[in-house]
Amino acid sequence: MPLPLAQVQELRDRLSDRFRPWSRSAQFWVRAVDIYGSYKVCQLRTGFVKDEEEREAMWEQQHEIGAQKMYSLCSELGGLFLKAAQILGKPDLAPTAWVKRLVTLCDKAPSTPIEVVRDVVEKQFCKNFDEIFDFFEVEPVGSASIAQVHRARLKSSKTDVAVKVQHPGAEQLMMVDIRNMQAFALFLQKYDINFDLFSATKEMEKQICYEFDFVREARAMERIREFLRVSNKKSPVVVPRVIPGMISREVLVMEFIQGTPIMNLSSEMSKRGIDPAGKLAAMAKQKILTDLTLAYGQMILKDGFFHADPHPGNILICNNTEVALLDYGQVKEMPEDLRLAYANLVIAMADDDLLRTKESLSEFGFKTWSIADNELEELFQLSLRMFDTRLPPGVTVLSPFADDSSLNKVGVESFPEELFSVLRTIQLLRGLTVGMGLRFSCAQQWKPIAEEALLKAGRIKNVKSRRPRRSFFRRLF
Repeated sequence: MPLPLAQVQELRDRLSDRFRPWSRSAQFWVRAVDIYGSYKVCQLRTGFVKDEEEREAMWEQQHEIGAQKMYSLCSELGGLFLKAAQILGKPDLAPTAWVKRLVTLCDKAPSTPIEVVRDVVEKQFCKNFDEIFDFFEVEPVGSASIAQVHRARLKSSKTDVAVKVQHPGAEQLMMVDIRNMQAFALFLQKYDINFDLFSATKEMEKQICYEFDFVREARAMERIREFLRVSNKKSPVVVPRVIPGMISREVLVMEFIQGTPIMNLSSEMSKRGIDPAGKLAAMAKQKILTDLTLAYGQMILKDGFFHADPHPGNILICNNTEVALLDYGQVKEMPEDLRLAYANLVIAMADDDLLRTKESLSEFGFKTWSIADNELEELFQLSLRMFDTRLPPGVTVLSPFADDSSLNKVGVESFPEELFSVLRTIQLLRGLTVGMGLRFSCAQQWKPIAEEALLKAGRIKNVKSRRPRRSFFRRLF
């Protein structure tokens, strides 16, 4: 006797769920090997070409091909690979062709249907959907790899709220993706890159697991909001306020913040009749960057608890130059000894102190091997590439893995997992710096905060009290 249609569909769904991880892994490896293999072939071919311009043209063509393949991988598989696109799509890290393709993937994850969203909300809050909201916009204002955000208004409120709703089933697929990425990282660090990539992916795995707990995110948001409030006369960034009683593991309701995505800042200036390349625009961008990096310096060095995901999709510009920092799923709490060791490194980089840089790296378990005659200089340059936003004159791409990188002379055998979030944060901040057309050293801005942290811990003698300068920009705006 044939099975009823409903049972047949249920069986198909179960089989699909069972084999989805295997299918997803196969798709990743086929695409990853294709991209990697095409670059190795180009590397081999360019080795036989003597003309420099011809070699450059060959690499440009390869970057265009690689960018399209990487875009297809990230957009079609989604999940963790959308996060990878956020990291790789930075103007200071990847080839221009990659940046142009991958930067379009911010907040472009497939959205969950509204019927499923309603079901998730009702199950999490144990209430009828229409009893909670006065209105709820069907189209999300943004959709990422883990969740999507809708604009709504609560029955009990006169102001709009942002409702963050987790994608059902996303966590399982993320775990499949991270396992594949870890295996690929082990391969790359064994055969191509002198860097402990595996430790970085282990920290990424830890952070991703945290991102699926919105209760934890709400606590983190409130902690950072309060810390920045008490640490400044006015907080350098706006942190959304959590709505009490509207928090669960899969749904988070918070204050809705209206603003311009930082990626659209130049176009918004043009609409207002401001030349994006002019002096007024440059001053506005400088103030935005100064406020944002000041907040990060205080979070990392003063408190040791910080927002660890400052990609462009999480930053809004409100009221002309006010910065709003969104999405606290990825936060990091640094151990005290690591926070102080990093503070020491910040001072060393700000002062161009090569010996102190080496001592600081050793203090937090940064193990290296070297084939360089000028090891101290190469180690210092590597530190700048990883932990500062400054760029040498005329340079717009400063990747730790570039051909001229110090990693070709100083290999990193062991990188502390706990420090990966700091590394990623600095890389994202540098990407913003380059994207705005500015030159800026966060180490130099953070030096007074680092000195204050070490002084408070009794690690250094008294230093003249200084605060990062913001008054100049307050006068301008």
